[in-house]
Amino acid sequence: MTVLDRRALTRATLARQHLLDRHGPDPAGIVDRLGGLQAQEPREPYTGLWSRVAEFDPAPVSAALHERTLVRTVLIRRTVHLVTAADCLAFRGLCQPMITQRTWGARRAELPGVDPAELAEAVRPWFAESPRTGAEVARLVAGRFPGASHAALADAAVSVIPLVQVPPRGTWDGTGPARLTTVGAWLGREPDPEPDAAALVLRYLRAFGPAAGADLRAWCGLTGLPAVVTRLRPQLRTFRDERGRTLLDVDDAPLPGPDTPAPPRFLPAFDNVVLGFDDRSRIIDDAHRGLSVTGARFVLLDGRVAATWTTSGDDLTVHPLRPFTRAETDAVAAEAERLRGFLTGAAAGTARIGP
Repeated sequence: MTVLDRRALTRATLARQHLLDRHGPDPAGIVDRLGGLQAQEPREPYTGLWSRVAEFDPAPVSAALHERTLVRTVLIRRTVHLVTAADCLAFRGLCQPMITQRTWGARRAELPGVDPAELAEAVRPWFAESPRTGAEVARLVAGRFPGASHAALADAAVSVIPLVQVPPRGTWDGTGPARLTTVGAWLGREPDPEPDAAALVLRYLRAFGPAAGADLRAWCGLTGLPAVVTRLRPQLRTFRDERGRTLLDVDDAPLPGPDTPAPPRFLPAFDNVVLGFDDRSRIIDDAHRGLSVTGARFVLLDGRVAATWTTSGDDLTVHPLRPFTRAETDAVAAEAERLRGFLTGAAAGTARIGP
């Protein structure tokens, strides 16, 4: 069985995540091919798309949210994702049990006597009638669940049924609270009642493979997938990594050579290219792994996390995690200035590499 070293896995991931070469101009197509972008911070996906799409214009993404071809919904790992409407319908039902389970795992002590099915029945008509915040619906149903804390009830209310966040939330220039309505009310159809877990597995491998079963579970948060993977094995190719783990992959996905050039790329907070694996060493050193769950924004150099970046007003600062060569400094500084201009639209301001 072929062994893929870490550098080969890095290049495979970058190619499938559209981070070796910018593509486009079709941001919705990128969202589709990646199976969505993590999006709990409303504007962060725009940076992720800017790094993947040539001459990226945020306006079509905002328009797609209004036109309902892209949506923001809680999905994999019980986190908000920007996905196509088709993926929302295909996979939201598959993720619903996990979303409910994780909500109760975090909030059980604050939800005494609250049954998820009863809460779902109570909140569904309010969200279907009109887009509302979780806090608003929690107040409307609080009388039925007197022992629950308001914050926990609001969190549970937006978790027990399939909902989408409606614009202007998540648009490039939009502001305001997260107002939600049911998937059925927004898209005219309920999520697939018999979702296809195999389709989700194949989608993951096309966007993140080659990968181990543990990586798949870390990405989606779902249990019960080993049996699905076993059924798919005859149509998958297999490799091993340097740790000896078996890696699975689809036949038609790219595997660029390990020496393929990887230009600097700026990632938003919680980008799936980092979070999409149990073994994240193909992208980030173990010493910095903890940063991946803090909301840090990363800079990739030679395909690996080499720095974080922050903004303040119209300024952007890169914070190296290792020394840069002169050539790396120049390349990162140029990319940083381009990103700063995109994010701020301002001629003033600076992009710099800080301590």
